[in-house]
Amino acid sequence: MDILKTYKIYIGGSFPRTESGRYYPIADATGKTLANVCLSSRKDVRNAVVAARKAFGGWSEKTAFNRGQILYRIAEMLDGRKGQFIDELMDQGISKSKAEKEVEQSVDRVVYYAGWADKYQQVASSVNPVSSSHFNFSALEPMGIIGIIAPQENSLLGLIELAIPAICGGNTAVVVASESYPLCSITFAEVLHSSDVPGGVVNILTGKVAELAPALAGHMDINALVSCPLGELQTSLALSCVENLKRNFIYTDPNRQGLNFITDLQEVKTTWHPIESIGGATSSY
Repeated sequence: MDILKTYKIYIGGSFPRTESGRYYPIADATGKTLANVCLSSRKDVRNAVVAARKAFGGWSEKTAFNRGQILYRIAEMLDGRKGQFIDELMDQGISKSKAEKEVEQSVDRVVYYAGWADKYQQVASSVNPVSSSHFNFSALEPMGIIGIIAPQENSLLGLIELAIPAICGGNTAVVVASESYPLCSITFAEVLHSSDVPGGVVNILTGKVAELAPALAGHMDINALVSCPLGELQTSLALSCVENLKRNFIYTDPNRQGLNFITDLQEVKTTWHPIESIGGATSSY
């Protein structure tokens, strides 16, 4: 008798079963059931937000260099389990060549953002010209908790493309995985768990997007919502974000890589510093 694996959710650095006790089966291209996946509830969303908020202070206060080291460690762990991810993608109906390409791209994306972790501040911050005796500096600070609805067409690369830049910039994340192809999402949570990422920095939920996405959009302690186009659901999510002044980012370009994926999720902090002129020389104090 085949004993199917039940893929749990990932909240606060642990793997609980969904609060609802529900699950749904995932089948391969032939209709054979591959595994059971947790059908998360709105209560799971709230639990994940609590974990993300608790982790935000420690994660955002880490040095940018340290965050880059941790992201690089994720890439190392992901690369070490390439075979498992390729098998899971193939089980979900993806050809071997496409599965290998997706896993390679996923590793490359994590390395890419690991390299940006201690550099984006220098590129995106500025010293601003002002018509007074002041220095004026603009620097970036993380927004807080980012709600992420992973793209539905793939289970690994899409999640990484949206979640990794969010945490690269010091944010924490609550991610709703692909509903139809969720297996690699929870396996990626195992990678996070065995790397140096503190518990609660990334929280991954599986289930119905139509049920979980409105809970993310309406939650008052989530600072921004990130997604790709979601059809008819997109309008109602945008309205929910407007009601609680939540930033709403919808990425339509299939090439989801770049510095803007970090800077979009940053707040700009401007500081004024006075300058005193002494005997013709200029000094700050």
